[in-house]
Amino acid sequence: MLKNLFSNAQPAAQFRSPLKLNLGCGYRKLDGYVNADKYPDSKPDLLLDLEALPWPFPGNSATHVFISHVLEHIGQSSALFLALMQELYRVCAPGAEVTIRVPHPRHDDYLGDPTHVRPIMPATLQAFDQALNRESIAAGTGNTPIGVQLGVDFQVVALEYLPDPRWKQKLDAGQITVQELMEAASAQNNVIAELIFTCVAHKPGRG
Repeated sequence: MLKNLFSNAQPAAQFRSPLKLNLGCGYRKLDGYVNADKYPDSKPDLLLDLEALPWPFPGNSATHVFISHVLEHIGQSSALFLALMQELYRVCAPGAEVTIRVPHPRHDDYLGDPTHVRPIMPATLQAFDQALNRESIAAGTGNTPIGVQLGVDFQVVALEYLPDPRWKQKLDAGQITVQELMEAASAQNNVIAELIFTCVAHKPGRG
């Protein structure tokens, strides 16, 4: 793990490409990553408030970004959330892999936390996919082509649904199928506990 040498006042020159970033790391540190968090009690490598822009990383410098249970806590206003996604895109190198873990918005883990300000669903991140934006524009749908408008292009290349333990037990026991699990998730709370997205940063954007 990197030494605790950085502070949020450090210039971007202190961070040399390629970087691996663990943003909002909390107490989960990753070896080989810059573990950044705004709370000093978690002893991060870098004290960093993600809502204080810009971040102290050079553009196109991060090949891997890990963001676990963070996006639902930040960017309460639409303007700030969009600015955060632009900043994430800025620091990503072409082809960077971004892993995002969030609680499912219809699970008590999301609903019961007073610090959660924004649900993150597949459509939330797909709004920053310029290829999907172009399809929506061509089809004349009402979806806002956010990726094209902001010059951001993240593609969700994998999505994993982690069931609540009670539902996972049913699935593992063969009492329900995956299809039945997903049908239940579309109508009920506390079926899916977490979503794990794997995204790729396309630079230049496919628009």
